[in-house]
Parts: sequence; C-alpha cells; structure tokens
Amino acid sequence: MGRPIDARGWIFEVEDSAVPGTYLRIGLLTSWTKNAGENEETADTTTFDSNGYYEQDVMQRGATIELSGLYGATSGTPDPGQQYVDEEWAYLLGEDSRGKMRYRHTSQMQWTVWDCTVTPGEQGGETNAKTSWGCTFTRCGAPTTEAVVTTP
Repeated sequence: MGRPIDARGWIFEVEDSAVPGTYLRIGLLTSWTKNAGENEETADTTTFDSNGYYEQDVMQRGATIELSGLYGATSGTPDPGQQYVDEEWAYLLGEDSRGKMRYRHTSQMQWTVWDCTVTPGEQGGETNAKTSWGCTFTRCGAPTTEAVVTTP
C-alpha cells in the first residue's frame, strides 16, 4: 500500500509564449484544486429498455485546475509565473488566449501538460493579511505528458 503524497509537493508552471519551451514556475501557492469533471457534458440514453434505470453516455470531457496563493514580490520582483499570468496571458483573446501549463508532483518523473485558457482570480486581503492571488486553468482538448528533464 502506498503512502499519501503531500499537497505542497505539486509544481505548476506556465509556458512563456515569447520563448516556446520555456516554463515559468508559479510560486507562493497555498492551495490547489483539480476538478476532472468540470465542463463535462452527457447525453441521456435512457429508453423503455432501461427498465426504469437512468443511462447516459459522456459526450465531452473537461477539467480545471484552480490555484490559490499569496501575491508575491520578493525585493520588488514579482513571482515570474504570477506575473506572466497577470500581465501577459490574462490579456490575450481569441486563438491567442490558449497557452500551455504543466504540473507534476515532486515524486513524479513526468509532467502532465495542458493546452488551456486561464482566468485570473480575485486579489485582496484584510488589515492583518497578506495579499491573495489566484487563477483557474481550463483544459482545452486532451492532456499530454512529457518527461522531466534535469540539467546537471
């Protein structure tokens, strides 16, 4: 039996569209949620032959990943992944609004890669809090994988 893995061991990166193949890590995350059923569509296939039991077929699969964290600027330098989402990707429209993100746990040797869109999240905070940051990635098409490449 395997051991549970820690939630903080997940890594999320966005591809810099100006330099394809270059990924920017999103830092200062405090939580994340993957919804593998988001945007799923089904067709009712119930007939008289179903003998009173519901039946369906899945016609469309979808998924989202929501990231939440703290807005980061160490020594005045924004977190590179957050900055790319907020200042570049968030303003793209139409075909240009699609980009790539990838994610994996530190114990895994391959990335899951999504062609996706991004929706910036709310930012804010109260008197004695740090500023929040977040975004939601919506997968477009089927996910792919790529090996983790380590550089010496």
